[in-house]
Amino acid sequence: MRVLFITENFPPETNAAATRIFERALYWVKDGHDVTVITSAPNFPQGKLHDGWKNKWHQIKFHEGIRVVRVKTYIAANRGTTRRLLDFLSFMITAFIAGLFEKRPNVIAATSPQFFAAVCGWALGSVRRIPFVFELGDLWPASIIAVGAMRPSFYLRLMEKLELFLYRRSACVATLTHAFKKNLIERGIAASKISVVINGVDLWRYAPQSRDADLAQKWNLENKFVFGYIGTHGMAHGLSNVLDAAELLKDRDDIRFLLAGDGAERTSLIARAKKTHLKNVVFMPPQPKEMMPKVWSLCDVALVHLKNSSAFAEVLPSKMFEAMGMGLPVLMALPEGEATEILELNGAGISILPENPKALADAAQKLCDDKALLKKLKVHSLAAAPLHSREKQAQQMIDVLIAAAEGRGGSVGKSAP
Repeated sequence: MRVLFITENFPPETNAAATRIFERALYWVKDGHDVTVITSAPNFPQGKLHDGWKNKWHQIKFHEGIRVVRVKTYIAANRGTTRRLLDFLSFMITAFIAGLFEKRPNVIAATSPQFFAAVCGWALGSVRRIPFVFELGDLWPASIIAVGAMRPSFYLRLMEKLELFLYRRSACVATLTHAFKKNLIERGIAASKISVVINGVDLWRYAPQSRDADLAQKWNLENKFVFGYIGTHGMAHGLSNVLDAAELLKDRDDIRFLLAGDGAERTSLIARAKKTHLKNVVFMPPQPKEMMPKVWSLCDVALVHLKNSSAFAEVLPSKMFEAMGMGLPVLMALPEGEATEILELNGAGISILPENPKALADAAQKLCDDKALLKKLKVHSLAAAPLHSREKQAQQMIDVLIAAAEGRGGSVGKSAP
């Protein structure tokens, strides 16, 4: 089967959408499918081109068997509203134009966020009369309101109408969580066209390993108990709460919080830590994808952290599954929902209330001091990883795409919470 996938983010970018689409597509190519991805020149989240790349109108390269078409966009950092919106709209337009000249695929898929990639996918499908699958990675524009980037307005109500239009006009909506499916059904989208294919981990890529000695020495993490947050430092993640907890634990020299990545909030977080002399917080710049297992190896516990908003009760952070693959316990600060249910069902970690620095500090001390508990959570976390393998989910997603191409709609690729 010939698949055309629209996504603004793709490796060497390392955010969740880029990683998910790339890792799944590798399995599709291995199974004999022809996969083309239309994306932008890598620049996320700093809004700066990665070394060695240019922002050209049209460039084609093969990445491990995946045909990757990169188009020119207005590049903006992952912060603010107006310039970021211009970034999204420019990709929608240039990706649409590029898609018109691609060899006819059997199915077109697009992922959110960002939302306008899905608009592009639907438009291409409509013009070329090809089934369109909407992979729903985030409830947009609801998530924009949740992080406080925009307030409810007439404009956002129009965006919600467009959102619902896209769901209805797609051949299938493939959601990353069961909560997303429930949300869509409650808003009038037929259950028969919604599939659930949750996030997961590539088990051969992420596996338990000893702490990388060179990296630990470089970042002064030798003989420290490390809580690692690895990912985007954005408005949604509420990482100022981690600094609040670190202040409460400033007398525990054996504990470190490692924040690895980049994003809209990183500069202000570093400035605050410097101003308040927080020596127990370590900021590591974003690392290439092949370094991720080594970065995880520095951690004793994986920290999964979001703001206290009901919108985030419906998400499943991919870093939770990577942590399971590495055999790391998870300390989760999220609103109660599907992610906390999976964590508790598998006994893979501890869940606490979000934006509660004392709860985070208390949980950190408990995990550091209770070796028996830590060992038990490690065992359970690693045992849970095969239940969420990327290979299985790649098969589920290609089943969804095949069903859409054949006119069979959705409700395939289900995975139990």
